[in-house]
Amino acid sequence: MEKKLIQVDLQNPVHCEQVLHLLNDYMEDEMGISEPMPEGLGPKIIEGLKRHSAYMGFFVCIGDDFAGLANCNLNFSTWKASPLINIHDLIVSPDFRQQGVGLFLLKGIEKYAEENGYCRINLEVRHDNFKAQNLYRKAGFKECEPNNFFWENRI
Repeated sequence: MEKKLIQVDLQNPVHCEQVLHLLNDYMEDEMGISEPMPEGLGPKIIEGLKRHSAYMGFFVCIGDDFAGLANCNLNFSTWKASPLINIHDLIVSPDFRQQGVGLFLLKGIEKYAEENGYCRINLEVRHDNFKAQNLYRKAGFKECEPNNFFWENRI
């Protein structure tokens, strides 16, 4: 079946349901937290995304099935004086892995970025997630030059 890239519409209840379904798939994965989404977190995620003006999401659909999701945040590169897209979550449903969904999703976001004046796409990946790293390389991503670290200050 044909793959389609669809932008997430958080006003659409089906889209909200599928965002949470795919995020749960991610959480249950060994590269997530290896557990289902905590009780009560789903509605908070949707409400938070609705309030977050820099949110942008993309689904890959195959027929009536939602096969993949990228949750993104928009940012701005002062060095390029152009907007950029940061992919925060990239999820392929376990039922659709090894079918080119992840690569289709990344290439679709790249095409969207090119058509809409974005200067680059950033993403983060766990150092031990070799499957994702291989996918990202296949899609044209590489480590930043010079290398960067992803730091955090948990509040």
